[in-house]
Amino acid sequence: MNELVSLLNRANRAYYVDASPIMSDAEFDRLLAELVQLEREHPALASPDSPTRHVGGEPIDGFRQIKHREPMLSIDNTYDLEALGEWYDRVLSGLDRSPGGGLFAAPGVTLVCDPKIDGVALSVRYEDGLLVHAVTRGDGETGDDVTHAARTIRSLPVRLHAGDGSVRIPAVLEVRGEVYMPSAEFERINAKRQAEGEDLFMNPRNATAGTLKNLDPKVAASRRLAFCVHGKGQIDPPAFAATHSTFLESCARLGLPTNPGTRVCDSLEEAKKTITDFATTRQKLKYATDGMVVRVDSFADQKLLGTTSKSPRWIVAYKYPAERKTTRLIRVEHQVGKTGKITPRATMEPVLLAGTSVQHATLHNYGRIRDAATEREGVRTDVRIGDLVYVEKAGEIIPQVVGVVLASRPVDAAAIEAPRTCPVCLGTVEIEPPEALETPSLETVRRCLNPDCPAQVRERLVWFAGRDQMDIDGLGEKTIDLLLACPEIRLRGIADIFRLGEHRAAMLTLDGLGEKKIDRILAGIETAKSRGMARLLGGLGVRHLGESTSKQLARRFRSVRDLIDASTDLLMPKALPKSRAVELGFAEKPEDRPDTGLGKLTAPVVHAYLRSPAATKLFDELAASGVSLDSVDYQDPEASPSPAGPFAGKTMVITGTLDAFDRADLKARLEALGAKVSDSVSKKTSILIAGRSSGSKLDKAREHGVEVWDEATLLKNLPA
Repeated sequence: MNELVSLLNRANRAYYVDASPIMSDAEFDRLLAELVQLEREHPALASPDSPTRHVGGEPIDGFRQIKHREPMLSIDNTYDLEALGEWYDRVLSGLDRSPGGGLFAAPGVTLVCDPKIDGVALSVRYEDGLLVHAVTRGDGETGDDVTHAARTIRSLPVRLHAGDGSVRIPAVLEVRGEVYMPSAEFERINAKRQAEGEDLFMNPRNATAGTLKNLDPKVAASRRLAFCVHGKGQIDPPAFAATHSTFLESCARLGLPTNPGTRVCDSLEEAKKTITDFATTRQKLKYATDGMVVRVDSFADQKLLGTTSKSPRWIVAYKYPAERKTTRLIRVEHQVGKTGKITPRATMEPVLLAGTSVQHATLHNYGRIRDAATEREGVRTDVRIGDLVYVEKAGEIIPQVVGVVLASRPVDAAAIEAPRTCPVCLGTVEIEPPEALETPSLETVRRCLNPDCPAQVRERLVWFAGRDQMDIDGLGEKTIDLLLACPEIRLRGIADIFRLGEHRAAMLTLDGLGEKKIDRILAGIETAKSRGMARLLGGLGVRHLGESTSKQLARRFRSVRDLIDASTDLLMPKALPKSRAVELGFAEKPEDRPDTGLGKLTAPVVHAYLRSPAATKLFDELAASGVSLDSVDYQDPEASPSPAGPFAGKTMVITGTLDAFDRADLKARLEALGAKVSDSVSKKTSILIAGRSSGSKLDKAREHGVEVWDEATLLKNLPA
């Protein structure tokens, strides 16, 4: 057993740290299985640093919180080399070293550049060489204990080994690093989930975060996460390393994985060249990256530079612009959404983009693809079938066609014909704005007006069951498609979801729906009944009744019934003339009246829907099935004064990836503090909260001069 432990630990180190395997994967798995069997037969002889710890043990009951010995601060971002130079000048100034040249100029600063892996930050603590715990970033001060999952990561040693003895194992070594899912593993897992009828993961980072937060360590073990050290926390003794580069070298000698792409740079120009060179090679890596981290190498210099209230002054993350590729447009499909909106969707020759193969992308709207005068970043956006087109991923996630290579347009390129009737139900189509009927290039929306259109019904069901709406566990797109195709079940609308329990026997006959998944879906449906008025309204997929407006209406009215009984004027207090507002009991000034999110144009549309026969029937059926129509967000205007503080009355937008918050929970918290949370940036936006991997919304906020907060600033301003 000791021999196997030693051999397999050496094999893990050779594979993950030295990049020089000493055995095949099949041989490793055979020897590991032998060790597992021996430990099962002789549990008293099992070693605490056995590689079988990577297999996963029993599920845990829940997460405990652990306070970081040293805060895990966020890092400032920069998006161009000129701004990187400005950061470097601030570093030199902070160290009293002149940024200028000349004979008597002070020496520069040694920098370290390492690839910014797009994963989940983790702090791993070793005491006397043994892994004690692994903790997520959380709010920077306190994180979740995910040791149960971290122990299953094969590249993360359970016990440190001094190797050749050139480095002594410190009494305390806290390393900060990134947990990530290799691209091949992400594709393997999604292929398996697709075969089993499960919803696919959006991207490797989301899959990694979900894996770490799973209470069953066997799930983490099955998904083969990886880990890479990129920073330090508490170290005792501090003399373990004097610079970041020697710290990484020492960690590698102890068996901890570090990034082979890390480079020590003696000048700013060398760092810029490293960043430029990496831009051409990063897509060939076996994991996702979104930038290059640049830091001052000397720990003594780092200490002198210190930190701001939100981030260290001695480190910055250079973020690469979205990757753009060219490919050939083969055909265009016309997709119908939950509100009837028809969107052109491109099918292209497959192209590798940001680490994944892309074959489909949005073309936005018909006006844009027909407007020969429209340009985006100097690229024409009028598109024809057969064109060579530019494709990029918005926010590194959503593929979109952003332009066309006119010089390569074939002579037989065909214009994209906008559908004159609904492509699914052949129903009447409405074009917005009305002026687009005369000038097609002005068109922004083309919509099917048939509410019973099968495509709309399907999209409304998917939307209603989604996480940010009614959050019905297990009822994803593929499951809904299975149910729609089954004639015995008759899933024809939202109310039918709450009658699925009557069709359990029919559900059992469908491929991919076993007893456990069906029970999970039915339990999720039961839980959804008490979500409340705001999430119910937001889940219906009705025009002008989005998440934010539904929440504002739920604060103003006690129930859906009260909302239905209200007049149109009561739905739009801010838009009323002064005399009518006073007559209804509102303040004279519009800014002092409650905000329902509806105005002169939208309130009549919502009012008409709420009183329509279709809506009346739907709400009656939902109530009969036990679905609550009451508001859980109602605020009595006499008992609850308007909230005060930095969020009251602010219009806020959230973008990028946040470590300490679930997006839906953060929205709810900000709204409870008096903010309005919007999905898009405009001149009216007060604050943009920008997490990691922020994309076009951050650029737009800068254009409009909108105040930008990172996660650390948000945490500082949120009340305890």
